[in-house]
Amino acid sequence: MVKFENDKGTISIANDVISNLAGDAATKCFGVKGMAGRSKESGALQLLRRESMSKGVDITYNEDNTLSLDLHIGVDQGVNIAAVSHSIMNEVSYKLEKSTGLSVKNVDVYVDTIIADKEKK
Repeated sequence: MVKFENDKGTISIANDVISNLAGDAATKCFGVKGMAGRSKESGALQLLRRESMSKGVDITYNEDNTLSLDLHIGVDQGVNIAAVSHSIMNEVSYKLEKSTGLSVKNVDVYVDTIIADKEKK
């Protein structure tokens, strides 16, 4: 949880809020199928549903009052992974800074899976 204090009071932002904002921004980028995570039961990689996409985001609070994020995603087959990752980094940083006022130091994107569209016969 992040806390801001000023002369008028304290603002607290829960980790889930930051994770959901980051996951939402990432999944709206072109070529992203969804956030990825491992199943607790089987350990298998799976795309996360909208309500649990925060599990694909790891947050680190740095000593200089900035955030570092690790995002685990699944992408469409055939997309330029470098371009998609760069887009995610920019979009997530912008959305978090605009929505929360927090500074984002870095966003690391991990492409955990590539999803092939099923061919139509």
